[in-house]
Amino acid sequence: MRCLAPHPAGSYLSDPQGSSQCATMELGPLEGSYLELLNSDADPLCLYHIYDQMDLAGEEEIELYSEPDTDTINCDQFSRLLCDMEGDEETKEAYANIAELDQYVFQDSQLEGLSKDIFKHIGPDEVIGDSMEMPAEVGQKSQKRPFPEELPADLKHWKPAEPPTVVTGSFLVGPMSSSSTLPCLPLPALFNQEPVSSRMCLEETDQMPMPSSSSSLSCLNLPEGPVQFVPTVSTLPQGLWQISGTGTGVSSIFIYHGEVPQASQVPPPSGLTVHGLPTSPDRPGSTSPFAPSATDLPSMPEPALTSRANVTEHKTSPTQCQAAGEVSNKLPKWPEPVEQFYRSLQDTYQAEPAGPDGILMEVDLVQARLERSSSKSLERELATPDWAERQLAQGGLAEGLLAAKERRRPRETQVIAMLGKAGQGKSYWAGAVSRAWACGRLPQYDFVFSVPCHCLNRPGDVYRLQDLLFSLGPRPLLAADEVFSHIVKRPDRILLILDAFEELEAQDGFLHSTCGPAPAEPCSLRGLLAGLFQKKLLRGCTLLLTARPRGRLVQSLSKADALFELSGFSMEQAQAYVMRYFECSGMTEHQDRALALLRDRPFLLSHSHSPTLCRAVCQLSEALLELGEDAELPSTLTGLYVGLLGRAALSGPPGALAELAKLAWELGRRHQSTLQEDQFPSADVRTWAMAKGLVQHPPGATESELAFPSFLLQCFLGALWLTLSGEIKDKELPQYLALTPRKKRPYDNWLEGVPRFLTGLIFQPRARCLGALVGPSVTTLADRKQKVLARYLKRLQPGTLRARQLLELLHCTHEAEEAGIWQHVVQELPARLSFLGTRLTPPDAHVLGKALEAAGQDFSLDLRSTGIDPSGLGSLVGLSCVTHFRAALSDTVALWESLRQHGETELLQAAEEKFTIEPFKAKSLKDVEDLGKLVQTQRTRSSSEDTAGELPAVRDLKKLEFALGPISGPQAFPKLVRILTAFSSLQHLDLDALSENKIGDEGVSQLSATFPQLKSLETLNLSQNSITDLGAYKLAEGLPSLAASLLRLSLYNNCICDMGAESLARVLPDMVSLRVMDVQYNKFTAAGAQQLAASLRKCPHVETLAMWTPTIPFSVQEHLQQQDSRISLR
Repeated sequence: MRCLAPHPAGSYLSDPQGSSQCATMELGPLEGSYLELLNSDADPLCLYHIYDQMDLAGEEEIELYSEPDTDTINCDQFSRLLCDMEGDEETKEAYANIAELDQYVFQDSQLEGLSKDIFKHIGPDEVIGDSMEMPAEVGQKSQKRPFPEELPADLKHWKPAEPPTVVTGSFLVGPMSSSSTLPCLPLPALFNQEPVSSRMCLEETDQMPMPSSSSSLSCLNLPEGPVQFVPTVSTLPQGLWQISGTGTGVSSIFIYHGEVPQASQVPPPSGLTVHGLPTSPDRPGSTSPFAPSATDLPSMPEPALTSRANVTEHKTSPTQCQAAGEVSNKLPKWPEPVEQFYRSLQDTYQAEPAGPDGILMEVDLVQARLERSSSKSLERELATPDWAERQLAQGGLAEGLLAAKERRRPRETQVIAMLGKAGQGKSYWAGAVSRAWACGRLPQYDFVFSVPCHCLNRPGDVYRLQDLLFSLGPRPLLAADEVFSHIVKRPDRILLILDAFEELEAQDGFLHSTCGPAPAEPCSLRGLLAGLFQKKLLRGCTLLLTARPRGRLVQSLSKADALFELSGFSMEQAQAYVMRYFECSGMTEHQDRALALLRDRPFLLSHSHSPTLCRAVCQLSEALLELGEDAELPSTLTGLYVGLLGRAALSGPPGALAELAKLAWELGRRHQSTLQEDQFPSADVRTWAMAKGLVQHPPGATESELAFPSFLLQCFLGALWLTLSGEIKDKELPQYLALTPRKKRPYDNWLEGVPRFLTGLIFQPRARCLGALVGPSVTTLADRKQKVLARYLKRLQPGTLRARQLLELLHCTHEAEEAGIWQHVVQELPARLSFLGTRLTPPDAHVLGKALEAAGQDFSLDLRSTGIDPSGLGSLVGLSCVTHFRAALSDTVALWESLRQHGETELLQAAEEKFTIEPFKAKSLKDVEDLGKLVQTQRTRSSSEDTAGELPAVRDLKKLEFALGPISGPQAFPKLVRILTAFSSLQHLDLDALSENKIGDEGVSQLSATFPQLKSLETLNLSQNSITDLGAYKLAEGLPSLAASLLRLSLYNNCICDMGAESLARVLPDMVSLRVMDVQYNKFTAAGAQQLAASLRKCPHVETLAMWTPTIPFSVQEHLQQQDSRISLR
């Protein structure tokens, strides 16, 4: 809570609620004495802050914090407060109260846990005598305050005692029960000891160089018994403090500002390193010694607040401490059952898959966001940023999770979603997160639990949170109640991974359900998940979901705290994966040949951005290379999976593949990928499918559960069932292509790969496709279905389809490999193709380019907001049939630079000549900056000797709109003005926006200076820009430069008064080309209107003057209109 303290002088008014609320206080010169302050009920925590702000009393307003941190309350402020109090004669009798205050503020829960036997290896027998140093100003700057029992009887004349002898250290804690002393010893001898384990892990603060102190003493007399060295806060004054009293767990504390030398080190003379005190449990990062104890904090049990409160989450974890060997920085010792569970959990996740399954490629994590699918729809979908606008999560998964955790609010459950299409490697990524934690790279979490969501579709109402955490993971873990109690006390240190979240039934209702279970009540697994998402269970934990971005799930994720997207393999990563695959398979001699096979099939190479398809290509290449050197890969996805399943199908029981395909289709209709063993028609089919790798036991599943190894394999088997089944009517077959969705009973295309595989299986030659899988017995049935689909595809009009359906149609016809259908589709393509807002993957760009080449006509492409990669953009731009294209400015400029660096002069020239930005609308500051980069590229190009002339995109721009709004508009408009003169053909400049740009008079003045260079400008729209009389005057000065070209001028809804109207009326006769002028909704009166009307009579070329405004009497407006019918009042 923050309190604002106004300037006027007054007294300190306390809050009757004590320290639970911040008092309202007025700063000013003190009235009376400090005794009045001591007798008040003011919160001591606020007193220090008030004192620290005394020299700021001349300010209007300052902020006080009820929960001070290192920057607001420290020992230096406390020391200055006490020193000033000592100089006040009227308050010397109150020193006893000060001592009580001293005892109160240092009685902290963090110090109560210090044990007298800590650092017990440092005993009196181990100490060696030598010289010691002490700062010369100890007696002047660091005087301790005594506790009440140490005060003399005459409190009025009491003075502080002389400081004791100290060691040049950081923070010494030791019992003072005996007056015996220890031999003198040097600092290196004292600190050249083996690090010792401590129950408290101290949080380090930033290093702060401090001046060195001169030496005045040479020896330290340490008390008898154990001694503990504790780093202190960085804000301690140079000198010594001694604190004694009951309730602290020690009999005396010595504090000295300095550096503790490490083993085998000599303390440097300057640049001392200062460390910090333990963090307050309820305020992460606060090192204030006045932090409230755990018992003062409501709603949380003390162990939950203090068990690991001293750990810096992004720096320390048990794994990290053990791996680094930093024994002195260990965490507080956990109970033995917790330690055993922790180690078993580590062992569960630490094992890496062997062979090709263990190949992990570091792919980019892109920060994702949701946006409305259309202006009229409230539904949201995953946004498609341009390639250069992608915001990568820097540092990989560990840093991405850490950054997301730091942005969340305290004690709030955080939901992080990792999105990606099927086969992009989301499950592999989830496994990599678990392994990263087990290896100590996610120290912000004490425990990580990974649960595949297909394990959560179980009936029953007898599940507890323990079952979700311990029983449903990759391997069930045994955990005692003590372990579970320990975990729920620190939910903010828990990461729960829910993999393949889209496989949950009705998963979109978890975030919107109105109720959730209590922690102790058994309920269904769905109820447990609802409690987690509604922050009623494990509140404060981190939920990490992996899911496909489709359907209603995306709407539910609109409330997620962070969204990431897996981008898949780049071309280089796909080729590196092929090399690694054959290396892990022990076939290094075939690496180069496998890469050559893949490069010979550009379509499969473009599909290799998907890790699942890249592995499928490697598997087929491995099988083909074992047969001989004349092998080659198929050119379609259908051929790829036919090659993978062909030999397995021939070796199986009769009809086994068809039965498995039926199971795949039925599961897909229910949005599932797992099945039970008893769902197989026979044990022979189950045994065959498991032996050939067509089904397998998924991680975390029961012994009776099986699943398809990949989603695309399930899609292929589902399409195979549609091809073989006699249950599907011929007239119903086209609906499964999902190219023209029906309004009534629309087809649920959950198995999104089915349409492409279906056309491939039906149209490709029987001998090398369908016949290779099930034999020639199904020829008659497949021929009939082929006729139905051919008739349907030839009736389609590609020009009427939306961009996504058009791309799907191109993929289907490519898989069919039927010349008649392919020619029909490509010849019906419209000349202007817009993919605005539709994501273009590498396979999409490849198929689109192939279709454009086969069409035999010229095309104009709009590729904005498609996320197309640079190689795909370059391939489309380089086609001779593409005469014009639009793409993101940043992507295009980056493409030009890449082509220039690689020396591809012809392609660079083509890309520059074909690029257009007509018309251009700037909707963000980045748009203006990108436009500036385009102009800069032209200027650089014009100054080069090997190129001459303007860029066509700059030279031919005729319409420019500026719509940034009232916040960004005034900031970005000066940047736009600086490049306006480069657009020599500009005819329409629209500075009007629904939210108002508000460029103001200054913007109009800057714009008017460019008019002499804008010789072609015909339309100037300055509506809703907060222009006053001054702006109208500046505009009138510049308008004569546009007299020969300007046709339309709009000043609608500004702040122009009579003087501005007079300026416009004066210049109006000079505008010989002006036809329409709009000055409606301004603030001039009848006088200004009459001046404009009088000037209009001198301008026979003007056709319309729109002049209605509420500040002019309606009778005057009617009279002026009767005199000149060109005056419009609408």
